[in-house]
Amino acid sequence: MDTAVPHIIDTTLRDGEQAPGVVFSLQEKIEIGRRLDQIGIPELEIGTPAISKAEQSDIRCLINQGFSFQSTCWARATKADLEAVLNTGASRVNLSFPVSDVQLNALEKNRNWVMNTLPEIMEMATDWFDFVAVGAQDASRANVHFLKEYISAVKFYGGQRIRIADTVGIMNPLSVQNLFEMLSNSFPEPDFEFHGHNDLGMATANHAVALTSGASSVSLTVNGLGERAGNAPLEEVIFALKYSYGINLNFDGKLLTELSAYVERISGRKLSVSKPVTGEMAFSHESGIHCRSLKEDPLTYQPFNPNEIGKETAFVIGKHSGAGALNEFLEKRNIFLTKTETLDLVSKIKLLSTHVKRDLNSAEIQKLIPKRQFICSV
Repeated sequence: MDTAVPHIIDTTLRDGEQAPGVVFSLQEKIEIGRRLDQIGIPELEIGTPAISKAEQSDIRCLINQGFSFQSTCWARATKADLEAVLNTGASRVNLSFPVSDVQLNALEKNRNWVMNTLPEIMEMATDWFDFVAVGAQDASRANVHFLKEYISAVKFYGGQRIRIADTVGIMNPLSVQNLFEMLSNSFPEPDFEFHGHNDLGMATANHAVALTSGASSVSLTVNGLGERAGNAPLEEVIFALKYSYGINLNFDGKLLTELSAYVERISGRKLSVSKPVTGEMAFSHESGIHCRSLKEDPLTYQPFNPNEIGKETAFVIGKHSGAGALNEFLEKRNIFLTKTETLDLVSKIKLLSTHVKRDLNSAEIQKLIPKRQFICSV
């Protein structure tokens, strides 16, 4: 396992905002940047200057906020795109070439075009910017021999980091591991970044594996916001590294949860209630067997204590509930029943929950309790 500290790049302001229908105002961009800076994310990809003059103005404003993170702009491998980046005052650029035949054919280009264009573009980029990262767009579908030829040329012409992009999210943890082990053995010096999409639901796992197989950087977005099925979620990869790989980046989980909720609201992209780490019900339990053990130890049926991200273990009352969770519900409301009455209430709850096909809310549960059982607190 690579023992180097992983470098986290957040691209919510660039690739995240490319999600269909998502537009951030300048103030929202600044707030996202402020929160990511507070968390301690070391680098942000803050936009694509070639989009418009207004985008360039926003990027210039973000750079001038004086945040601690490094600010990088994305550009296609064209002079016009590099000039747009230059116009923002950015000192760092991530330029991208398509490297798969399917991408090149769609642009009516070929591999020779890539290799012939690369020297001139790299000369401009290295002259104009302090840091030049170079992307291999759709690397996961590229010819491996051509990919290695491309990386060799990028290295020769001064590329300081190479982004390996799984543009349509077709990779799996094993193919990611094989690719980065091969690239690391072939190119021990370049700084490899992995940027993968979530089309097949494997993005979180793929990024964690990349960082333990030869990649030194990954680019992520808050909530996995992005095109189609999105990107790898920042908060999920951070917690996967910590609790599955033992790599603790010491980011504040409560701040990550607050940022997740903020981006959910301003993007208009509602999260699944069961989304890992930050989903509304990610730490909710109904099974009586689970609830009984969780009351003794929150780690019995959870990978980590939800207090770490500002949440609490939640017991839901419904068809699968037992007396343990119900007693806690009742005690919090100063309602006390005998054992027989509690078991009778459990039976009523199971019947009603089965009928309505969901868990029960507080009012529904209390309607099932005889009024004489309520004890008012003073």
